[in-house]
Amino acid sequence: MSDSPFQHEVIARDHAPQFVLPLVVRLERAAPPARTDALETAARAVLVMLSDERSLGDGEWAQAMRDWQDARIRKVVRRARGAEWRRAEALPGITVTGKSAEVRVFPPVPLDGWPKELAKLQVSGTELDDPEPPVDAGPEVPVLWMSPDVEMSAGKSMAQAGHGAQLAWWELSDEERAAWRDAGFPVAVRTPGRDQWRELVGSGLPLVRDAGFTEIAPGLTVAVEGHHRVASLPPLRQP
Repeated sequence: MSDSPFQHEVIARDHAPQFVLPLVVRLERAAPPARTDALETAARAVLVMLSDERSLGDGEWAQAMRDWQDARIRKVVRRARGAEWRRAEALPGITVTGKSAEVRVFPPVPLDGWPKELAKLQVSGTELDDPEPPVDAGPEVPVLWMSPDVEMSAGKSMAQAGHGAQLAWWELSDEERAAWRDAGFPVAVRTPGRDQWRELVGSGLPLVRDAGFTEIAPGLTVAVEGHHRVASLPPLRQP
Protein backbone atom coordinates (compact mmCIF):
# COMPACT_ATOMS: atom_id res chain seq x y z
CA MET A 1 0.00 0.00 0.00
CA SER A 2 1.31 3.46 -0.81
CA ASP A 3 0.45 4.75 2.68
CA SER A 4 1.87 1.75 4.54
CA PRO A 5 2.29 2.45 8.27
CA PHE A 6 5.59 0.56 8.19
CA GLN A 7 7.54 2.35 5.44
CA HIS A 8 10.28 4.85 6.30
CA GLU A 9 9.34 7.68 3.93
CA VAL A 10 7.31 10.61 5.26
CA ILE A 11 3.62 9.76 4.76
CA ALA A 12 0.22 11.17 5.67
CA ARG A 13 0.14 9.03 8.81
CA ASP A 14 3.09 11.05 10.17
CA HIS A 15 0.86 14.10 10.55
CA ALA A 16 -1.53 12.31 12.92
CA PRO A 17 -0.89 12.09 16.69
CA GLN A 18 1.49 9.18 17.25
CA PHE A 19 0.72 6.24 19.53
CA VAL A 20 2.54 3.06 20.47
CA LEU A 21 1.32 -0.40 21.47
CA PRO A 22 3.26 -1.43 24.61
CA LEU A 23 4.18 -5.07 25.20
CA VAL A 24 6.07 -6.40 28.20
CA VAL A 25 7.75 -9.80 28.26
CA ARG A 26 8.33 -11.51 31.59
CA LEU A 27 12.04 -12.22 31.87
CA GLU A 28 12.94 -13.89 35.15
CA ARG A 29 16.65 -14.63 35.58
CA ALA A 30 16.09 -18.25 36.58
CA ALA A 31 13.62 -19.13 33.82
CA PRO A 32 13.86 -16.99 30.66
CA PRO A 33 11.49 -17.99 27.85
CA ALA A 34 12.67 -19.58 24.64
CA ARG A 35 13.20 -17.04 21.86
CA THR A 36 10.80 -18.54 19.29
CA ASP A 37 8.09 -19.02 21.90
CA ALA A 38 8.48 -15.39 22.97
CA LEU A 39 8.13 -14.21 19.36
CA GLU A 40 5.05 -16.34 18.77
CA THR A 41 3.49 -15.26 22.07
CA ALA A 42 4.05 -11.60 21.19
CA ALA A 43 2.37 -12.14 17.81
CA ARG A 44 -0.61 -13.79 19.52
CA ALA A 45 -0.78 -10.97 22.07
CA VAL A 46 -1.18 -8.43 19.27
CA LEU A 47 -3.96 -10.52 17.73
CA VAL A 48 -5.70 -10.90 21.09
CA MET A 49 -5.62 -7.12 21.55
CA LEU A 50 -6.93 -6.47 18.03
CA SER A 51 -9.85 -8.85 18.53
CA ASP A 52 -10.74 -8.02 22.15
CA GLU A 53 -14.23 -6.57 22.55
CA ARG A 54 -12.75 -3.63 24.46
CA SER A 55 -10.79 -2.72 21.30
CA LEU A 56 -13.85 -2.70 19.04
CA GLY A 57 -16.89 -0.48 18.49
CA ASP A 58 -17.57 1.55 21.61
CA GLY A 59 -15.22 -0.47 23.81
CA GLU A 60 -13.10 1.28 26.41
CA TRP A 61 -9.91 0.83 24.34
CA ALA A 62 -11.49 1.36 20.92
CA GLN A 63 -10.64 5.04 20.46
CA ALA A 64 -7.01 4.46 21.43
CA MET A 65 -6.86 1.54 18.99
CA ARG A 66 -8.29 3.69 16.19
CA ASP A 67 -5.89 6.53 16.92
CA TRP A 68 -2.95 4.11 16.95
CA GLN A 69 -3.92 2.49 13.65
CA ASP A 70 -4.51 5.86 11.99
CA ALA A 71 -0.86 6.79 12.58
CA ARG A 72 2.39 4.87 12.32
CA ILE A 73 2.01 1.35 13.63
CA ARG A 74 4.53 1.32 16.45
CA LYS A 75 5.09 -1.50 18.92
CA VAL A 76 7.69 -1.44 21.69
CA VAL A 77 8.62 -4.48 23.77
CA ARG A 78 10.03 -3.96 27.25
CA ARG A 79 11.05 -6.56 29.80
CA ALA A 80 10.15 -7.03 33.45
CA ARG A 81 10.78 -9.43 36.32
CA GLY A 82 9.65 -9.84 39.89
CA ALA A 83 7.98 -6.74 41.32
CA GLU A 84 8.27 -4.96 37.96
CA TRP A 85 6.14 -7.66 36.35
CA ARG A 86 3.59 -7.55 39.15
CA ARG A 87 3.24 -3.78 38.75
CA ALA A 88 2.81 -4.20 34.99
CA GLU A 89 0.13 -6.84 35.52
CA ALA A 90 -1.82 -4.40 37.69
CA LEU A 91 -2.31 -2.05 34.72
CA PRO A 92 -5.18 -2.55 32.23
CA GLY A 93 -4.09 -5.04 29.59
CA ILE A 94 -4.07 -8.71 28.61
CA THR A 95 -1.50 -11.36 29.51
CA VAL A 96 -0.91 -14.04 26.88
CA THR A 97 1.04 -17.18 27.73
CA GLY A 98 2.99 -19.54 25.50
CA LYS A 99 4.90 -22.70 26.33
CA SER A 100 7.48 -20.78 28.33
CA ALA A 101 6.74 -17.11 27.59
CA GLU A 102 4.42 -14.59 29.20
CA VAL A 103 3.69 -11.36 27.34
CA ARG A 104 1.36 -8.63 28.53
CA VAL A 105 -0.06 -6.27 25.91
CA PHE A 106 -1.56 -2.91 26.83
CA PRO A 107 -3.89 -0.55 24.98
CA PRO A 108 -2.01 2.05 22.91
CA VAL A 109 -0.56 5.09 24.65
CA PRO A 110 0.78 8.39 23.24
CA LEU A 111 4.36 8.08 22.04
CA ASP A 112 5.55 10.31 24.87
CA GLY A 113 2.86 9.33 27.39
CA TRP A 114 3.85 5.92 28.75
CA PRO A 115 2.55 4.99 32.22
CA LYS A 116 5.38 5.41 34.72
CA GLU A 117 5.22 1.70 35.63
CA LEU A 118 6.11 0.83 32.03
CA ALA A 119 8.32 3.79 31.13
CA LYS A 120 10.97 2.74 33.65
CA LEU A 121 11.29 -0.78 32.20
CA GLN A 122 14.29 -1.66 30.04
CA VAL A 123 13.69 -1.80 26.30
CA SER A 124 17.07 -2.39 24.67
CA GLY A 125 19.23 -5.47 24.66
CA THR A 126 16.59 -8.11 25.37
CA GLU A 127 18.27 -11.34 24.27
CA LEU A 128 16.82 -14.84 24.30
CA ASP A 129 17.90 -18.20 22.90
CA ASP A 130 16.19 -21.36 21.74
CA PRO A 131 17.48 -24.34 23.74
CA GLU A 132 16.67 -26.50 20.71
CA PRO A 133 16.04 -25.57 17.06
CA PRO A 134 12.30 -24.99 16.47
CA VAL A 135 10.52 -27.78 14.63
CA ASP A 136 9.06 -27.19 11.18
CA ALA A 137 5.80 -25.23 11.23
CA GLY A 138 2.68 -27.27 10.61
CA PRO A 139 1.06 -26.92 7.17
CA GLU A 140 -2.19 -25.58 8.65
CA VAL A 141 -0.66 -22.71 10.66
CA PRO A 142 0.17 -19.21 9.38
CA VAL A 143 3.91 -18.55 9.37
CA LEU A 144 5.71 -15.28 10.00
CA TRP A 145 9.04 -15.64 8.19
CA MET A 146 11.76 -13.45 9.69
CA SER A 147 14.41 -12.07 7.37
CA PRO A 148 17.69 -14.01 7.61
CA ASP A 149 19.53 -10.86 6.52
CA VAL A 150 18.63 -8.68 9.51
CA GLU A 151 20.08 -9.17 12.98
CA MET A 152 17.69 -8.03 15.72
CA SER A 153 17.44 -8.35 19.48
CA ALA A 154 14.69 -10.60 20.81
CA GLY A 155 12.66 -7.54 21.81
CA LYS A 156 12.87 -5.99 18.34
CA SER A 157 12.06 -9.36 16.77
CA MET A 158 8.98 -9.68 18.99
CA ALA A 159 7.76 -6.30 17.76
CA GLN A 160 8.34 -7.36 14.14
CA ALA A 161 6.42 -10.60 14.70
CA GLY A 162 3.60 -8.47 16.07
CA HIS A 163 3.68 -6.34 12.92
CA GLY A 164 3.46 -9.49 10.79
CA ALA A 165 0.50 -10.80 12.77
CA GLN A 166 -1.27 -7.47 12.35
CA LEU A 167 -0.72 -7.51 8.58
CA ALA A 168 -2.21 -11.01 8.46
CA TRP A 169 -5.20 -9.80 10.49
CA TRP A 170 -5.81 -6.92 8.08
CA GLU A 171 -5.84 -9.34 5.13
CA LEU A 172 -8.60 -11.55 6.54
CA SER A 173 -12.38 -11.44 6.28
CA ASP A 174 -14.54 -11.27 9.40
CA GLU A 175 -15.23 -15.00 9.07
CA GLU A 176 -11.53 -15.85 8.79
CA ARG A 177 -10.71 -13.63 11.77
CA ALA A 178 -13.37 -15.39 13.85
CA ALA A 179 -12.01 -18.81 12.88
CA TRP A 180 -8.48 -17.81 13.83
CA ARG A 181 -9.64 -16.37 17.14
CA ASP A 182 -11.71 -19.45 17.97
CA ALA A 183 -8.65 -21.63 17.27
CA GLY A 184 -6.60 -19.64 19.78
CA PHE A 185 -4.58 -17.67 17.20
CA PRO A 186 -2.02 -20.38 16.37
CA VAL A 187 0.95 -18.86 14.54
CA ALA A 188 4.52 -19.93 13.85
CA VAL A 189 7.60 -17.73 13.61
CA ARG A 190 10.52 -19.14 11.67
CA THR A 191 13.65 -17.94 9.86
CA PRO A 192 14.08 -19.28 6.31
CA GLY A 193 17.28 -19.79 4.39
CA ARG A 194 18.28 -16.94 2.10
CA ASP A 195 17.07 -18.65 -1.07
CA GLN A 196 13.64 -19.33 0.46
CA TRP A 197 13.52 -15.73 1.75
CA ARG A 198 14.07 -14.37 -1.77
CA GLU A 199 11.24 -16.58 -3.03
CA LEU A 200 8.92 -15.42 -0.24
CA VAL A 201 9.69 -11.75 -0.85
CA GLY A 202 9.03 -12.11 -4.58
CA SER A 203 5.79 -14.07 -4.30
CA GLY A 204 3.35 -11.25 -3.52
CA LEU A 205 2.91 -12.02 0.19
CA PRO A 206 2.25 -9.27 2.77
CA LEU A 207 5.61 -7.89 3.88
CA VAL A 208 6.67 -5.88 6.90
CA ARG A 209 8.93 -3.00 5.94
CA ASP A 210 10.42 -1.61 9.12
CA ALA A 211 10.69 2.17 9.15
CA GLY A 212 14.12 2.01 10.76
CA PHE A 213 13.35 4.18 13.79
CA THR A 214 15.14 1.83 16.22
CA GLU A 215 17.96 -0.70 16.11
CA ILE A 216 17.98 -1.54 12.37
CA ALA A 217 18.07 0.25 9.04
CA PRO A 218 14.83 0.57 7.05
CA GLY A 219 14.00 -2.58 5.13
CA LEU A 220 12.07 -5.84 4.89
CA THR A 221 11.85 -7.85 8.09
CA VAL A 222 8.89 -10.27 7.87
CA ALA A 223 6.97 -12.15 5.17
CA VAL A 224 3.47 -13.33 6.13
CA GLU A 225 2.56 -16.69 4.62
CA GLY A 226 -0.44 -18.99 4.95
CA HIS A 227 -2.76 -16.59 6.76
CA HIS A 228 -5.82 -17.57 4.70
CA ARG A 229 -5.42 -21.13 5.96
CA VAL A 230 -6.97 -20.03 9.26
CA ALA A 231 -10.45 -20.57 7.82
CA SER A 232 -9.96 -24.34 8.14
CA LEU A 233 -8.53 -24.37 11.66
CA PRO A 234 -10.55 -26.34 14.24
CA PRO A 235 -11.84 -24.41 17.27
CA LEU A 236 -9.72 -24.58 20.38
CA ARG A 237 -10.99 -27.17 22.82
CA GLN A 238 -12.07 -25.66 26.11
CA PRO A 239 -10.72 -27.39 29.24
